[in-house]
Amino acid sequence: MLRLDDLQVFVRTADRGSLSAAAREIGISPALASAAVKRLEGELGLRLLTRTTRSLSLTAEGTQYLEHAREALRLLRAGHDALLAGKDSFGGTLKIAMPSDLGRNLMLGWLDEFQLRHPKLQYQLSVSDRVADMVRQQVDIALRYGQQDDSSMVAMPIAPANDRVLVASPAYLRAHGPLLALEDLSQRNCLRFALEDGLHDRWTFYRLPQREQVTVQVSGNRSADDADLVRRWAVAGLGIAYKSRLDVAGDVAAGRLQVLLPEVAGEAAPLQLLCMHRAQVTPLVLQLRDFLRDKCAELQK
Repeated sequence: MLRLDDLQVFVRTADRGSLSAAAREIGISPALASAAVKRLEGELGLRLLTRTTRSLSLTAEGTQYLEHAREALRLLRAGHDALLAGKDSFGGTLKIAMPSDLGRNLMLGWLDEFQLRHPKLQYQLSVSDRVADMVRQQVDIALRYGQQDDSSMVAMPIAPANDRVLVASPAYLRAHGPLLALEDLSQRNCLRFALEDGLHDRWTFYRLPQREQVTVQVSGNRSADDADLVRRWAVAGLGIAYKSRLDVAGDVAAGRLQVLLPEVAGEAAPLQLLCMHRAQVTPLVLQLRDFLRDKCAELQK
């Protein structure tokens, strides 16, 4: 019997060209992703992917099957959404904490869309780059970048492969010239982020393919404890910023910002949805998790 999860793994693997990348996005191990594809191939009696130690590609049968798999998943999602639209399945108030840039520029629109499916649902949002005290603020869920160190909390991946990128506006690059090397950052006006733990003025990168770590001390004439301000300064052509890829995806797509030195890997910045206790992982929270995970995956294509 075909399994929906196996279809999803196959489609995501085909989109990303990598089992490990697909596994990271879905939030499972590469071994489980590989097993899902093998199980699907076993059910069909066909080889869908050609794997070598260095590459992965679709077979002719895999290419033909991919479009049918996409359509099947699309129809299932449409049916799921239609059922939800036909009944107010969730209500009450959901208290959510989130970072400023992510909240204002992505989550507000996405949460509006999610609320259309559940008209009785109400939000109470805390939008700040300061880490929310979920107990004191009585927050139900929090969206946070980075690895979660508190093992007592429930952490669910939303965008596990997200990372940070260097960006600047076309106007800045015309005025100051292209950035040719990481070492040149020390001579540029860098737009920095600051929180209680201090000014983030040491930017870390990894040169591929060996992932050689490089840390650059940067300086500039502006810093803020609000990541959205840093992004706006970059769009205005005032300097170079080191931002979450999710936060600047819209600006990059619209041409307001350009990614600099794309051959260099930035620091990992996985986005996670956090709950204080397992009991808070309700059907509503799980559905919101899946919704946000899909939105992030679409944005990162």
